[in-house]
Amino acid sequence: MKKLLPIGVFAFVALTLSSCTDDCETTRTYRTTVPVTISVEQIRSGISAKTPQDLVNPGKIYAKDNYLFINEVKKGIHIIDNSNPQQPKNIAFLQIPGVIDMAVKENTLYADNYIDLVTFDISNPLAIKETGRVKEVFQNGLVDGISWYYNPQNQTITDYEVKIITEKIKTNCGIENTTINPIYYLQDGFKSSAPSASSGGGTTTTGTGGSMARFTLYDNYLYTVSQSDLLVFDVKTSNKPTQQSKINLGWGIETIFPYKDKLFIGSNTGMYIFDNKNPEKPERLSIFQHARACDPVIVHNDIAYVTLRTGWCGTSPNQLDVVNVANLTSPTLIKSYQMQHPAGLGIDFPNLFVCESQYGLKSFDASSATNITLQQHIEKIDAYDVIPLEGKHLLMVGKDGLYQYDTSNPKNLKQLSVIPVKREN
Repeated sequence: MKKLLPIGVFAFVALTLSSCTDDCETTRTYRTTVPVTISVEQIRSGISAKTPQDLVNPGKIYAKDNYLFINEVKKGIHIIDNSNPQQPKNIAFLQIPGVIDMAVKENTLYADNYIDLVTFDISNPLAIKETGRVKEVFQNGLVDGISWYYNPQNQTITDYEVKIITEKIKTNCGIENTTINPIYYLQDGFKSSAPSASSGGGTTTTGTGGSMARFTLYDNYLYTVSQSDLLVFDVKTSNKPTQQSKINLGWGIETIFPYKDKLFIGSNTGMYIFDNKNPEKPERLSIFQHARACDPVIVHNDIAYVTLRTGWCGTSPNQLDVVNVANLTSPTLIKSYQMQHPAGLGIDFPNLFVCESQYGLKSFDASSATNITLQQHIEKIDAYDVIPLEGKHLLMVGKDGLYQYDTSNPKNLKQLSVIPVKREN
């Protein structure tokens, strides 16, 4: 015998179906990009030394002697006195429109000012001075999947700002699924995957960058990678760099990592290996191809470590590829390890440190390339890139700020300090 539903239930269902024919209103929050036009004159005149500023949107990091340089994406560079890693001091801010990358040789800082390569005298970090400029060497740039472009005819740069928009939308109660920019759509509990050296005593000639770097120094040469090219600059005279060569690499170039007399370049589709015995003219030896993905790379001895992650640059599985580069003309995959959303990484052999974006920081024992094992997972932080220093010290930068760790026990990293970001309202 079939059971009959109470009359009240039928009434409720009828009312619900009827209401779905009426217009409803919902609030949606999403990210969008807004074009901004900047004149070349504005970007060149916009450089200035300022008092310390809060970290708001930190990007790449660079270490040189007792100082750290933290990129405030497209805004400038924070100068940190790190003589005592337990109490780092934010001492100055160098405003540079469009800056993403940097490198330091002796007392000269090299940085990008949108289309230009600019040099600075940093012998006194509290009174930094611009000393040189190579004009119009960078024609475009890329940050988290958002490009800027240079128009030489009218001497302007078109960049894009990411803005969060909250608005009310008319809907048909869910019958018609209205979608707004789904890549950047935000909901509670959902995170968008879209745009969003030595610190001890003594003095070194050049500093140390992270695995996400697009600038690196070797001998008397500065190497930079754009989305498509490898540029070589002679920096024998530090404040007067001259461009030596330009090597086209195709599209999707992301990072550059120097190791001995070789250059390892990460791209969306693979890892390029260059012989750098003749620093003026690096020679391509091979490419290790992989599925389309974001791809920083580091190297130790005959092993390269490559992280692949999904996002604006590809849909490859999130993983760590361990590659045999003993034969530089024919690199081969040793093993792939599943990751959550890996970004930058650093090696202080046998310890390997991997940033897992919103999933935190991981420490691995990489003694065996075929059996890399997890030692520690620090969660509830956002990790973007790392620089291991001195065998017992680690720098890590992410959306939450700059963290420093004691790595003397890689199974139990101890936080030394943090410079947090200032959250925008």
